[in-house]
Amino acid sequence: MKITNVKVDMFNWKTEAWKTGVGTTFGDTRQLGIVTVETDEGVSGNAFLGSSRMGADHFVKGMMEFIKPIVMGRNPQDIGAIWWEMWKMNRSVSTYIIGAIDICLWDIAGKALNVPIWKLLGGKHRDMIPVYASSMRRDLTPLEEGRRAAGLVEQGYSAYKLHSALPGAIDHPSDETIPTVTEVRAAVGDDVDILVDVNGSYSVHHSIEIGKALEDLGVFHFEEPRPAHDLEGLAQIADALTIPIASGEMIYTHHQYRDLILQGKVDIIQPDIVKVPGFTEFQKIDALASAFGVPITVHNTQPILSTVAHLHFCAASSMVPYKQEYNIEPISIRDEWPVLKEPLQVIDGHIAVPNGPGLGVELDDEVLKTLSER
Repeated sequence: MKITNVKVDMFNWKTEAWKTGVGTTFGDTRQLGIVTVETDEGVSGNAFLGSSRMGADHFVKGMMEFIKPIVMGRNPQDIGAIWWEMWKMNRSVSTYIIGAIDICLWDIAGKALNVPIWKLLGGKHRDMIPVYASSMRRDLTPLEEGRRAAGLVEQGYSAYKLHSALPGAIDHPSDETIPTVTEVRAAVGDDVDILVDVNGSYSVHHSIEIGKALEDLGVFHFEEPRPAHDLEGLAQIADALTIPIASGEMIYTHHQYRDLILQGKVDIIQPDIVKVPGFTEFQKIDALASAFGVPITVHNTQPILSTVAHLHFCAASSMVPYKQEYNIEPISIRDEWPVLKEPLQVIDGHIAVPNGPGLGVELDDEVLKTLSER
């Protein structure tokens, strides 16, 4: 089997725009790419390229100029060797690109052997993955956030993550993290997990102050009080608090996760298969987590195929004891124009792991054609 083509089909997707920090907004309309790796045996693999931060149009040139020549003519089942050749180009291309190709190769491998990716990763520990409702909004009042959380609990979720503080403005006086968590706790009761993500918005001393208040409110984890590069600061915070510290969505290699665990002393790591990049690097991070006894809660805000890839990883990993992230903001290609023939369903806060070959899902070509023409 040989790779005969790498292509990216572009279309627009829309998420509701939300404020994330001082002068920054994520979401709205972006270009998303469907990456397809084709072979001479008619087996192909797919992945998404692009995110709510940056559209796929920012990545395509690098993929075609630097990565496509590396993979053309190769056996797609030589995944590790191809990954290493792609990684040598990491100073020239984004890890998003390497991750997309890697996911495509694992999709091909599963289809060629007629098995799901979770079986290639060692087999399933679980059939259903528990997820928490991840709210991306930072423009809600404490009362509105509480009502939103209560509504999601009524839908079957048993955990809710709020994003608070103002990234880009350390210890901003307008921060309403504690009033918001207080309101959410009152709205959902004591049996629902609350997770708080501040995206590195606090100084060390303020992180400790806020963290102690979050402990009193029974918060499940405190995410990114300091950026992942401030290992010393994270260690000071972790030493001062009993609440678990989570971090890792903005780092990309197992070497960085090693440092985050050993020097940053975090309690939970949060790799994202889109960024790290791909199943190949994710396995190395999973092995590190196992070696040091640190649980994984995946960072999962990209839509559809990225969620599917995370489901396969979480099914096969023994290091995912907690609920995993699921973006509940409106997403056009999930909610209005579903691009999967059989869309993922959240039932009582769980998503079923696909059992078909490769990623185990099928894209709806008619919907994609319609979106490409809009």
